Amino acid sequence: MDKIMQSRMDRGFERYQDEYEKKALEVLRSGWYILGKEDEAFEEEFAKYIGTKYSVGLASGLDALWLAFKVLGIGEGDEVIVQGNTYIASVMGITINGATPVIVEPDEYYQIDADKIEEKITDKTKAVLVVHLYGQAANMTKIVDICKRHNLRLVEDCAQSHGACHNGQITGSFGDFGCFSFYPSKNMGAFGDAGAVTTNDPELARLMKIYRNYGSEKRYYNMVVGANSRLDELQAGLLRVKLTHMDEITKEREELAKVYADGINNDLVIKPVVRDGSTSVWHQYVLRVPSKFDENGKLVGENMRDKFKTYLEEKGITTICHYPIPPHRSEAYAYLNLPEGSLPITERYANEVISLPIYTGMYKEEQERVIEAVNSFKG
Repeated sequence: MDKIMQSRMDRGFERYQDEYEKKALEVLRSGWYILGKEDEAFEEEFAKYIGTKYSVGLASGLDALWLAFKVLGIGEGDEVIVQGNTYIASVMGITINGATPVIVEPDEYYQIDADKIEEKITDKTKAVLVVHLYGQAANMTKIVDICKRHNLRLVEDCAQSHGACHNGQITGSFGDFGCFSFYPSKNMGAFGDAGAVTTNDPELARLMKIYRNYGSEKRYYNMVVGANSRLDELQAGLLRVKLTHMDEITKEREELAKVYADGINNDLVIKPVVRDGSTSVWHQYVLRVPSKFDENGKLVGENMRDKFKTYLEEKGITTICHYPIPPHRSEAYAYLNLPEGSLPITERYANEVISLPIYTGMYKEEQERVIEAVNSFKG
């Protein structure tokens, strides 16, 4: 029996193979590979897709994050509020600039809990970083209001939410910057590392283009110490192809998620739910497998999520746990002095969440096998 992988990129390539190969040859034969017509066209098309005035292509999603805070002038002595249950790159975008992450708990939808933001605001707070995790849009109505009332910058980490909406508005269009990763496994994945930011501010877009190119607006005239973070022509061209198919890619994931929602029927797991007014593009389909915890949030006895993961592996089904070590418990951020139990919801999620297989081109028979295995788990 073939193994079912948690994520596959070959099926997505095969579906649009002729278009990808045609574009790749076109770029290779052009003789221009950095900051050319493909990048310019992609930036215009992606901004239109997101609903912003500008987009700037970059080398990765992490570059999008740290350069966003750099361009906004946020650094040493400043604080940025961010949720605890995110990938460590979100926090790195803050700390690379010398700023301090102030971590808050997530809500039941795995997004930043908007009700817990204001209690963390101090005179050092300069921004809020919202991570639209697993493909679902956060509660942006409330978060935008908070940022406006407290005169805070708003940065969105949209690495997993290409096309997700809150009240009809696409993620990446709410803040000063929307930061995107096009890592190959993303819904809108490239064929290597790639990223971008979106913004409605012409000056922020101009500065981002300067910072991404060694701090230079004109060759050999360097305004600032910048970075080498340019979206290459080949990735830009291939992303342009994928962008034309994003609606159908999203629709397929919505259908896959509905099959899971309708088919999974096991009281030992908790299925994901979507907030009223928000949509999810289902970058991941995340279950929770609850374990027992004491009053301090410490695991008591066996980790049921890990037992569930092993059970599925024995049935030839690969899963991923996003993210078993939350940023505040990593060695890299030990200096934040947030001991075990300091963020109990974040830490509980880290011990309970597990992502089922979901990808473009997933076969009906594969999904049926996953559902059967999940429903047959007895603990």
